[in-house]
Amino acid sequence: MASKKKKKLTPTQQEYQDLANAVEPKRPVLLNSVRAFISGGIICTIGQVIQYIFIKYFHFSETTAGNPTVAVLIIISVLLTGFGVYDHIAQWAGAGTAIPITGFANTIASSAIEHRSEGYVLGVGGNMFKIAGPVITFGVFAAFVMTIIKITIKWLGGM
Repeated sequence: MASKKKKKLTPTQQEYQDLANAVEPKRPVLLNSVRAFISGGIICTIGQVIQYIFIKYFHFSETTAGNPTVAVLIIISVLLTGFGVYDHIAQWAGAGTAIPITGFANTIASSAIEHRSEGYVLGVGGNMFKIAGPVITFGVFAAFVMTIIKITIKWLGGM
């Protein structure tokens, strides 16, 4: 807690805050970072293997193999979410499973599964897109900002 906020607390509240800080378990930041790195790397490696399969056996180019690779990763993520496996992976891996494609697919599928009792239109459809909307909006805005930065750099003579 910030020292400025701590000064506004009564002595009893400060004592409680100190006790809560002493009892709170410490987070293994280094271990969590290693797990996220390993799991994220494994997911990306699986994506590269799938892309290689599309290039080698289905004669896609590197450019055109991206879309079916993403589709397969989404399908795998949704199936693992539906069977309850993705949650166990995410529990161990933490932020490593939040890679945009698989993490987003997991979020949408989880929301759909959670609200299916409310019906397909208002339950699944309505709540599924409550989560998708902000993510898509942020993605479009981030792409716009990056495009402006790239155009500005090119205009100034860079790249």
